[in-house]
Amino acid sequence: QAQLVESGGGLVQAGGSLRLSCAASGLTFTSYTMGWFRQAPGREREFVASRSWSDITTRYADSVKGRFTISRDNAKNTVYLQMNSLKPEDTAVYYCNARLRSSNYWGQGTQVTVSS
Repeated sequence: QAQLVESGGGLVQAGGSLRLSCAASGLTFTSYTMGWFRQAPGREREFVASRSWSDITTRYADSVKGRFTISRDNAKNTVYLQMNSLKPEDTAVYYCNARLRSSNYWGQGTQVTVSS
């Protein structure tokens, strides 16, 4: 059974940095596109970033381009999200996602709070 476990969230001041990690198990990690989504209170879950199974293609939401970097370590079955120059509007629960055709898995989420 596939499982995604996020870590690395916390409270940080505006302008600071955090690195989120997502450890995957129970799936063939190198076959999956890995991504990060976030959901702020009262808002829909939104796409943040993704990195393809081939580790070649990356995509970012316009709101995080130039500040966030997604990477993956296929040897460790782990995907990361390096978040720099954080803003209060980045405050949300961040979710890890693994996607392959009709298979779609989610982690439990990790809270990121950016204070002004």
